[in-house]
Parts: sequence; structure tokens; C-alpha cells
Amino acid sequence: MSCSPEEPNQNSLWLRNKKALNHILFTMRVRSLTPKKQTQDGLLSINSQPTCKIKDFTLTNLVSDKTSLLSDEILLNILSKIPKSQRNSIFLVSKRWLNLQGRLMRSIKLLDWDFLISGRLFFRFPNLIHVDLVNGCLISPRNSGIVCTQKIVSFNVGSDIGGRDWFLDEKFVLNADEIDEGLRVLANGCPNLRKLAVVNTSEMGLLSLAEECPTLQELELHMCDDQVLRGIAACQNLQILRVIGMVEGFYSYSSFVSDVGLTILAQGCKRLVKLELSGCKGSYEGIKAIGQCCQMLEELTLCDHRMEDGWLPALSYCENLKTLRFLSCKRIDCNPGFDEHMGSCPTLEGLHLEKCQLRDKQSLKALFSVCREVREIVLKNCWGLDDDMFSTASICRRLKFLSLEGCSLITTVGLESAVISWKQLQSLEVISCNNVKDSEAMFSVLKDLRWKPDTKSSLSASLTGTGMANRGGKFFKKNDWKSLPGA
Repeated sequence: MSCSPEEPNQNSLWLRNKKALNHILFTMRVRSLTPKKQTQDGLLSINSQPTCKIKDFTLTNLVSDKTSLLSDEILLNILSKIPKSQRNSIFLVSKRWLNLQGRLMRSIKLLDWDFLISGRLFFRFPNLIHVDLVNGCLISPRNSGIVCTQKIVSFNVGSDIGGRDWFLDEKFVLNADEIDEGLRVLANGCPNLRKLAVVNTSEMGLLSLAEECPTLQELELHMCDDQVLRGIAACQNLQILRVIGMVEGFYSYSSFVSDVGLTILAQGCKRLVKLELSGCKGSYEGIKAIGQCCQMLEELTLCDHRMEDGWLPALSYCENLKTLRFLSCKRIDCNPGFDEHMGSCPTLEGLHLEKCQLRDKQSLKALFSVCREVREIVLKNCWGLDDDMFSTASICRRLKFLSLEGCSLITTVGLESAVISWKQLQSLEVISCNNVKDSEAMFSVLKDLRWKPDTKSSLSASLTGTGMANRGGKFFKKNDWKSLPGA
């Protein structure tokens, strides 16, 4: 039966009576503390009194949170001291703690593009300074159990994938207009953004980002080309830049970064300290422009580069370069030119080559000539590096640290001959180089030596005396065969 508008709602009047509600809650609390004594009829005694002293109980006491006495600033300071690995479970305490967690978050990897476009990202995490949009830019099934992982990116794929170059084809990535719109929303919501990673953006997207985020210092651009780099000049405070153009088998993209893009980059980002060029084309002119314009550049990384022949001498224009890295490069420079035109990097301290094909002696010799002032050389899992090729490194007279890992073609003789030429060498690290035998090596002049050259010999040495290294019948003595069951 419904109540007329003139008649008061009895239930609402009863709920407004706080004293009555507190009395009910108090009675419930008393019953919960009452000892359960059975009467003769087998029923619980309601009139029995609790043995403990009950304080005044109200609705406020029932739902009170002792941390509510602390301000957000104090509680944030306390929660920030907790290790990150333990924060996820702690923030399940209450909605307030959940909101405080969002204020503590500074870095996030976006998986859902709609979460950015709707603005919920900034409501949930208002103080972000590092945003990774790479996975959010990809169109991939969320419920798929198939995960494709590469050092550049990792994401889910469906079972209907086919073909060779399917990874980041156009149908697997949001178009440039959608990416640009997301960057505009991000720029308005995160004006203090310092680090960003994004795929398939355009010049206009970078311009809108640069206008609203003057503190942007680190940028990672996937599927980049010369046209995109036109918008990077507006990022006046950019210090770390990673440009990823073509990646064989992963980024099937018609455009690429050439000398035009490298020159635009050099003229617009004069405060660069670290630069990585992955899958980029170019030549002597592009690297020369970077060396001349980016006077603060200290670290240069070339990953799977597509540089034209003769680009290597341009490294001498990087006068303040301290670290030079080559990662997964199929070649260095097939025609570097004459040695007298090489020049050198006077401030270079470290030269790192990892997973590179070093099969051209002239190319490797030219590289060591440009890096002859280097203090540290790291060679890791490089193919084709034998004693003859390795001997070209003897030109680096000031070398103090050498690390070799996975260089199976280098022998003890080749290593010793090179070490003798380095009078200032202090530290040597040899790991998993199977043709370098520890029983043959004598390096008494070194101050620091880390020696794990031959995994097979190390295993046999550890099994000495146990008999486990013996084969077949040699494991048993001849007389022991008669004592075996069934012999």
C-alpha cells in the first residue's frame, strides 16, 4: 500500500532518529559479547550480562577509521616509504587509500586507449610524469593467450595471424589521427609530463605535446620517419631521444628516417644528451649534423642501422661523446675510407658491441681507429670475431677495461697478444669463450680479473675426483662388474 503525499513516511522518520538507531546497534553489540549460556529449554539467554566492560557505542564508532585523523599529505608521506612490491595489497584497505595510491603513481604503461581518451587516466592518476602508450596504440585481442615479445614491445595476438611481416602492419596500429588526438588529451591532462613512448604519431601530435608539456625530457618514437621529426624541434628541453624506424619482421613501414630527418633532429634538439637510432638510414652528412649541432651529446646507440658506406668518419664530429654502442648491427661500414681521414672521438670512454656481425676486418679496424682513445671495450656475442679481427683493437693504447662474452672464435693466443699491447690494461673479464683455456692464461699484471672463459672446462674441473666425468665402463673397475646383480 503506497503512502499519500500528505502522510509522512514512517521508515524515513525512523531512520532519522539517530538515538533509536544507536540503541539498536548497541543492543546488537551487547548480544555479540554476551556469553552463550544454555537455558533449560535449550535457548540462548538474552538477559545475561556481558562480562567485559562495554564503552559507549555509536554509529560513528562502528565505521571509524583511525587514519582519518591524518591529513592526506602525512599519509602520502607514510605510504611512499612502503616498498612498491607491497603497495598493491595495502591500497585495498579503503577508497581513500586507493585514491592516495593514484596520487603516488608517477609511471604507467597504458593498455586501453579509451582509458586515455575518456579522461579517466588523469582522474585516477593525477600526478603522472612517465607514460608508455606503445601497447595502448596497438589493436590486439585482450583475451588471447598468445603473446608476442620482442625487445621493442610485447603484446597479445590472435590465432588467425598469418604471413611473414604481420607484426605492426597498419591494421594492427591505430591511425595517426587517433594517436594525435590521444596526445592532445594527454598533453592537457599531464602538463608536467617528462617521459613518453608512442607509436605512429604525426608532426601535429608532437607539436601539440611540445606546447603543453615544456618539461618533456625523454621521448621514444616508434614507426618514425622524416616527417614526424619535423615536430620534434618544438621540444626545446628534450635530453633523451629514441628513434625507431624500420625493424625487419616487426615494423613493416614504407617510410624511414634518412639524412633529412637526422638533420632536422640535430637542429631542433640541441640539448640532447642520449640518442638511440634504431632501424634508421642515413650517411656521413646526417651523423655530421648531429655531431656539430648536438654539442652536449654524450651517448650514441646505433641498433640495426641502415647507414650508407662512408658514414663512420663522421663520428669524429661528436667531440663530447663518451659512450658509443652498436646493437644487433649486420655491418659497421663496408667502405669507411682511408685511415688518415678517420679522425677520432677524443673524449670517448666506452665502446660496446653486442650481437653484431664483425666479419669485415677493414670495417672493424676503422671503428677502432675512430675509437682509439677509448678506455673500455665490451664485446658480447658478436659473430665472426676471431684472433685476426680482434688484433685490430691493439690500436686502442689507453684501454683499461676489456670484457669478452660469448666470443667463441677468440683463442688464448689471440687474447694474450692483444693484452700485451695494452700497457694500461687493469681489468679483464672473460665469460663463455670456449677457445680460451684458463690453464694456458697467465695475466699476473692485472688488478682485477673475472675469469669464466670455458664452460666445459669449468664443469670438468668441478667434477674432478668424483668420477662423474668418466665414460662408459671406465666409471667402474673391472672387478666391480662381478659384484653387480645378474653379473
